[in-house]
Amino acid sequence: MKFGKVEHPEIIDFKLPEDHKDTKRVLQQNSKNDLSVHVGCAKWNRQDLKGFYPRGTKDELEYYSKQFNCIELNATFYRIFPEEQFQKWYDKTPADFKFFPKLVQNISHLKRLNDDVQPYVDQYLNNVVHLKEKLGTIFLQMHGNFAPKNFDRVIQFIQKWPKEIRLAVEFRHTDWFNDTSIANELYDLLEKNKISNIITDTAGRRDLLHMRLTNDEAFIRYVGANHETDYRRLDDWTKRLTTWKMQGINHIHFFVHQNIEEESPLLSKYFINAINDQLNMQLKLPNHITDDLKLF
Repeated sequence: MKFGKVEHPEIIDFKLPEDHKDTKRVLQQNSKNDLSVHVGCAKWNRQDLKGFYPRGTKDELEYYSKQFNCIELNATFYRIFPEEQFQKWYDKTPADFKFFPKLVQNISHLKRLNDDVQPYVDQYLNNVVHLKEKLGTIFLQMHGNFAPKNFDRVIQFIQKWPKEIRLAVEFRHTDWFNDTSIANELYDLLEKNKISNIITDTAGRRDLLHMRLTNDEAFIRYVGANHETDYRRLDDWTKRLTTWKMQGINHIHFFVHQNIEEESPLLSKYFINAINDQLNMQLKLPNHITDDLKLF
């Protein structure tokens, strides 16, 4: 992921902001004291994750799914896959594996949530549900130039979204967050409809760290900088997630991206080790990446 890339990450203040004042309330109101955590990469493609797959690996997804418990499925952004493809992905992954697919670009970038978007939504959902219990939260990523002037489209889309399917939304236009009245209206809409408010942690767009959770889920897209600061940033996230656990969070979904994606599995393993230790979890770890290996 190149979004938010900077030339000199060493000059960025990567400290996580304080939580939004309503985040603790939301977590406590929705707490079931039953925490599930999923940590993974954005892709399983061998070319992007060069060096991750042992020589002779025949099926990349089958191997990847035995190393991590989830995938942020970005492939579904580019086209609507047939139901047979989702069934194949379901069949070749372990029982505890989860897919977190991105909504197709026809919905978010081409139609831009316009009135005639519903046929694409229906077709997408009719096919993706063949992931069955392995379907995690679907996420909608809006274009960076999709601004609050189109708020009515967001309201209409969310109100029509089927309540039985979990949804998370990522807004990138800065006006969604730097105007307090607009931000509060958006947070209220997401909270009332139990939609996750995606947090994106990337070097060049610190304004997207709104730290406002709107349901019982933290959906975090972490973009490393291929720099030694990546480790300190992940340590800070471990501390924040520990706080959210104490406040009653039910779901943590954390996806590691890098400007050079081949380093994502190593950072993911580092983070999973920390999560297992600090949150008392037992998440699976990639079994051929040595614990003493670091990128920098």
